[in-house]
Amino acid sequence: MADPKPGNAAPAKKAATGAYTPVGVSPDRRSRHKYTVRLWAVRHSRFFEWFYNRFAAAFLLLDPVWRLFGYQRVERPVTFVERHVKGFLFDCRMCGQCVLSSTGMSCPMNCPKQLRNGPCGGVRANGNCEVEPDMPCVWVQAWKGSQNMANGNAIMNVQKPVNQSLRETSSWLRVTAEAAAAREAASGKDA
Repeated sequence: MADPKPGNAAPAKKAATGAYTPVGVSPDRRSRHKYTVRLWAVRHSRFFEWFYNRFAAAFLLLDPVWRLFGYQRVERPVTFVERHVKGFLFDCRMCGQCVLSSTGMSCPMNCPKQLRNGPCGGVRANGNCEVEPDMPCVWVQAWKGSQNMANGNAIMNVQKPVNQSLRETSSWLRVTAEAAAAREAASGKDA
């Protein structure tokens, strides 16, 4: 049997099961980088809340442009940008129903159990996950991040279950279309 490649997690054990083991990729190094940036974003949740509120308002101002081109036609390029920006900052899983502003800028889809309404009963004493002991619990981080935010009490709102049909779609465009429709409905009642 060949020497195990450095950086792979238990390559001999994986090879015995027939699992694919990528060469030259360290899951530990990749994970540490994502945790570092994710935890930084949670620590700066107040700034991201402020920025997102302005970003959402600007995106709403662009609603006529999105309608001109068609929301379906701009979905792909906007999703591409959203995936990379939110993926880098929050380790986004592109569920299509972003709740970062309600969870202290800690994405609940990073929870191995994908819990969207609080932690499971297995959070370790050090605040780490019961499933991935080296990972800080997403919900412990969410609580810390929400304490920094102006609208920190939003973490108490019950979230709907994930609609899997919205996976890999832009939550930015969905929120914008919903806000534009609500604005039109409100202006229709005023008229």
